[in-house]
Amino acid sequence: MAKVDGQEKVIATAQHIVKSLATSTNAAEDMIRILSGFDNRLSDLFPSPAAPDGDGPQEEASEAELLLDAADQVVLRWDNSDSLLFDVGASLDDASEYLTAVDDLISLVYDEDCSDDLRSRAETTLQISMTRLEDEFRHLMIRHTVPLDPQNLSDPGPRRPSLSFSSFSAARPSPSFSSDHGEPSPIDDSESSAEDDHQIPHHNSADPEGEEEEQRQQQQQSSSELIHPEVVADLKSIADRMILSGYGKELCQVYSSVRREVLDECLSILGVDRMSIDEVQRIEWQTLDDRMRKWVQAVRVGIGLLLPGERRICDQIFAESSTLRDECFAEAAKGCVMQLLNFGDAIAVCRRSSEKLFRILGMYEALSGVMLELRSMFPGEHGELLITEAEEILTRLGDAAKGTFNEFGNDVQNENSKKTMPNGDIHPITRYVMNYLVLLVSYKDSLDFLLDESSPDDGNHPESIEQRDGSGDFGLMSPTARRLLACISYLEANLEEKSKLYDDGGMQYVFLMNNMLYIVQKVKDSELRALLGDHWVRRRRGQVRQYATSYLRASWTKVLSYLKDDGLGGSGSSNSASRMAIKDRFKNFNMAFEEIYRTQIVWRVADNQLREELRISISEKVIPAYRAFMGRFGGHLEGRHAAKYIKYTPEDLENHLLDLFEGSPGGPQNHPRRKLGS
Repeated sequence: MAKVDGQEKVIATAQHIVKSLATSTNAAEDMIRILSGFDNRLSDLFPSPAAPDGDGPQEEASEAELLLDAADQVVLRWDNSDSLLFDVGASLDDASEYLTAVDDLISLVYDEDCSDDLRSRAETTLQISMTRLEDEFRHLMIRHTVPLDPQNLSDPGPRRPSLSFSSFSAARPSPSFSSDHGEPSPIDDSESSAEDDHQIPHHNSADPEGEEEEQRQQQQQSSSELIHPEVVADLKSIADRMILSGYGKELCQVYSSVRREVLDECLSILGVDRMSIDEVQRIEWQTLDDRMRKWVQAVRVGIGLLLPGERRICDQIFAESSTLRDECFAEAAKGCVMQLLNFGDAIAVCRRSSEKLFRILGMYEALSGVMLELRSMFPGEHGELLITEAEEILTRLGDAAKGTFNEFGNDVQNENSKKTMPNGDIHPITRYVMNYLVLLVSYKDSLDFLLDESSPDDGNHPESIEQRDGSGDFGLMSPTARRLLACISYLEANLEEKSKLYDDGGMQYVFLMNNMLYIVQKVKDSELRALLGDHWVRRRRGQVRQYATSYLRASWTKVLSYLKDDGLGGSGSSNSASRMAIKDRFKNFNMAFEEIYRTQIVWRVADNQLREELRISISEKVIPAYRAFMGRFGGHLEGRHAAKYIKYTPEDLENHLLDLFEGSPGGPQNHPRRKLGS
């Protein structure tokens, strides 16, 4: 075993001799000096010159030689070893010995009292050690990288109402609303408020929830660091020596190449893949929607959490050089950021459609929310171009959101489908628009910024909107509130036009009641109420009551006209002409009532309270009039044929009125109550 060790030592020494020959002008002396470090019998071939009396410098030169010889031995021994100094299970003493040897070499290189030959030898050995430390540095980073686990990282951004496909309405209001086939409509009915727009609570030291939030943030910070913290000290110890030795450039190349791959892998785990603008333009909506959702999470998690963690690690490792700190981080992280920015840019120039607005606003908010972090992480010249690009893309996303919102308002205003609801029910465009606006309220802060008064004309025509609304508060509203009010105003005008497609005047008002009440309920039960105000809600409720009055007039005026005593004479009249007129009145009343019953039993009033109020209103007008008419003239039809004309008691009529507005698809023949006229 000793023989083998000796052979390895000779081979290592010979290798170093070859390297020394290439740098030293005194090759022979260098060879003897190196070999004398391994066998003192060779030292006689290279005697030290006699020192004059009282001289200390000669002793110092001798100590420098011994220091270099010792460092040579450590470096050359490891240069021929396949083992790693900082590997798992490696001896801490070996690593400490090697770093001490490197420190000695660095001190000799920078020692002005060293001879040129001694410094040249130290530089050669130092170069060998730098190759070893570079490999050790790379190995440490690769081996001790922490894989990203998305389960441990929650999106730090605000939570929005769900935009998943499972919660979207399948019905679209009209093909004209979007040319992107297969894109979903906003969520239907009350589902939009199923999830509250929770915000992450602020820390309060006296609040248990604040303490939990602080613990969560600490856990997030720990989870966001992609290198085991226990190896940072070793990485720093290597980096310090490479920087002092003038190998900062090589160190930066190693660091940035390894970390760049790690961050690229993180993006892939977060669901962000490289896509060209052409690919984004061609992708089907369902896939694009998922990519946009993942992009928002990747920006908030990647730039908001992972890159700050990466920056902290980088600052610790390269603490000896502020220039290298910025350069290494920028080289490692800018590719990851640019990949995210490129996708955002592709979305900003995509063909617009109303359903994309929520995702675009989410992307705008996500990027806007990390701009401060980006500026702090990429200072100076290393991040100047990156920050400029991010700011430009943020502006383009904002313009895309603003333009898409403008187009949505135009779509609502210009939607001219001739589709009617057979039973006067809520029209799909009403559900679509109101659910859309309810979702938009959660983005009101961003929309207020994008839609401020400095924005160009948005086509809202404030005069016509204020005239229709009648509140006089339009100019005092926020930009978002004005735009939302404009969209509702367009919807109301659109619905009025659609009501004219019904031939039956009563159904026109049932249709308007259903849709207006739906609009009012959506405003009242959401944050729209805070934007539009209670006055707006009261006015629209009043409009519903007006529609109800118009319905009663259109549907029941003719029926009630048969219960008037005009031309029938007094209650004591008994001539045959009067009896015939009375028979006609009862007969016509029966026919008119039965016609309304058969028609309106299939009509539907969606709101339970409104449906009950309408029935009560009808009963209050019809039943007392019928009872009074029957009391005054029913006695004139006594005999076996009286039942032919007096077919219903007041109670019968009242029971039949309870069947109205149920939307019974089978009509009166399938209704559980007895049939009319039976």
